[in-house]
Amino acid sequence: MSLEDTRREYQYDSLTRESLKNCPIDQFSCWMDEALQANLSDPTAMSLATINKNGKPWQRTVLLKEFNKKGFTFYTNLKSRKAVDIKNNSNVSLLFPWFNLDRQVIICGKAQLLSKEESKIYFEKRPRDSQIGAWASLQSKVIDSRKAFEDEFSRLEERYADIDIPFPKFWGGYRVVPIEIEFWQGGEKRLHDRFQYRLDGKNWSISRLSP
Repeated sequence: MSLEDTRREYQYDSLTRESLKNCPIDQFSCWMDEALQANLSDPTAMSLATINKNGKPWQRTVLLKEFNKKGFTFYTNLKSRKAVDIKNNSNVSLLFPWFNLDRQVIICGKAQLLSKEESKIYFEKRPRDSQIGAWASLQSKVIDSRKAFEDEFSRLEERYADIDIPFPKFWGGYRVVPIEIEFWQGGEKRLHDRFQYRLDGKNWSISRLSP
C-alpha cells in the first residue's frame, strides 16, 4: 500500500469555544484526566523539542511528572543532550500525541531548572532500579556496548545493596513555563478544531485557528 493512500477519518469528538476552560492548564487537566481514563499507552509521554547552540533542533520523548499553573515538569541527566541544549537556549516545545482520542496538545515555553531540593524529593520517590539507572547512564555519551552499561548497573546494584541510593548531583528536573498552548481535536472530513491560548501579560487570550 502506498503511503499516499494511508489515512483514516477522525471522528472521536469535537471542540468548541464554549466548552473550553478559560485557563489552558485547567483545559489540559481535563484532557489528561480523559487520557488516563481511556487507558492510553503512556498518556504522560511527550515529545520535547530543543535547539542547540548552532540552531539545530532535536526531539525526544520524556515523561511528564507534574503539572500545575507554574508549568510542566520532567526529569533528566543534567549532562544529557537535552540539558546542554536548554542551557544554551531555554526555549522549548512539548507535544502530547493522544492519537486514540484524535487529540494533540502543543506547549511552547521556557524550561527552568528546578532546585536541587525539588529534584531530590522526586528522586527519592523513584523505584530503586530507576535510581540506579540514573547513576549507571552516561546519558547521550558514546558507550562501548550494552554489556558495559549492564555491567555498570550490576556493579551499582551490589554497591548500594544495603543502603539508600544517594541523590546524583548530575540529575535534576525542569519546569516548562508555558507562553502558548494549543489544543487540536481531529474532526470528520478533515474539519479539525484547533484552539490557541497565548499569554498576554498575566491573562490568556484564546483564538480559534484554521486547521
